[in-house]
Amino acid sequence: MADAVELEAAGRKVRLSSPGKVFFPERGFTKRDLAEYYIAVGPGILRALRNRPTTLERYPDGVTGESFFQKRAPKNMPDWIPTAHITFPSGRSADEMCPTEVAAVVWAAQYGTLTFHPWPVRRDDVDRPDELRIDLDPQPGTDYGDAVRAAHELREVLHEYGDLRGFPKTSGGRGLHVFVPIEPRWTFTQVRRAAIAVGRELERRMPEQVTTAWWKEERGEKIFVDYNQTARDRTIASAYSVRPRPHAPVSAPLTWDEVPDAVPRDFDLATMPARFAQLGDVHADMDEHAYSLEALLELASRDEHDHGLGDLPYPPEYPKMPGEPKRVQPSRARNKKENGPTTP
Repeated sequence: MADAVELEAAGRKVRLSSPGKVFFPERGFTKRDLAEYYIAVGPGILRALRNRPTTLERYPDGVTGESFFQKRAPKNMPDWIPTAHITFPSGRSADEMCPTEVAAVVWAAQYGTLTFHPWPVRRDDVDRPDELRIDLDPQPGTDYGDAVRAAHELREVLHEYGDLRGFPKTSGGRGLHVFVPIEPRWTFTQVRRAAIAVGRELERRMPEQVTTAWWKEERGEKIFVDYNQTARDRTIASAYSVRPRPHAPVSAPLTWDEVPDAVPRDFDLATMPARFAQLGDVHADMDEHAYSLEALLELASRDEHDHGLGDLPYPPEYPKMPGEPKRVQPSRARNKKENGPTTP
């Protein structure tokens, strides 16, 4: 095993130590394979990450080893990689790396970063998202085909409420993500409200197939629209990110024509470079669009006024938010009501 090699990434050399270290034993992929993959899809991964505060999902010893999420920019990060100062729901803050060139992605791969989790903001305005991200998450008993059916109805909803264009991609697992580029005019709270409105509209149209229920015990065998992925500091794996599974799948951008017949497992560290060489980044024009959320926010207001549908629960680590319902599991609430308070 060579001690180190230098790889060139879009004109900048990046040192890679232990390039032969195996990161995916099932497939035999090494650290060098990972780094060269990110060079091969460089324009695509950079389009997804450029100027975005990015959390690194690191596996220093490969996919079978220990892992952690690194939110704060590493102390040894080169000075040519810029950062952005972001604030977490807790009130704490940190400087996160913001890739502006492919070499930054390769540098992160050197330290075992498999998956990149960018915020839906740019470093020049970290409080106003420029993407509405819809996560279609298959629950037990459902699969990618169920997510596809929900995605096609989602496409219609987006078209009807603001003539929005969504950009679909595989999650790297069984699910689908649909990103909508938006004007950076709204807060995280407002963008989350728009995501809830989208989910509820999908739920009305596909009540047996789609749910917005936050509590798992209420979801059933449906596609969960995870609206909380739009909350501050909640992120979704970027397009082209390698996912930490034994066969090294990647989150693959798709055209809408490809969505029905795509097989998520077919997109991996070995196959995506050839696809990219042939097709390029099928979401390359995403940054050329910036849509309005006004129609979806009006839908949210009508839901609240006409149907009494207000906010939905936040994740447990968030402070209590104004207008949020009780953050308690329904079965526990029922048991407490039926049995009464416990006495010491």
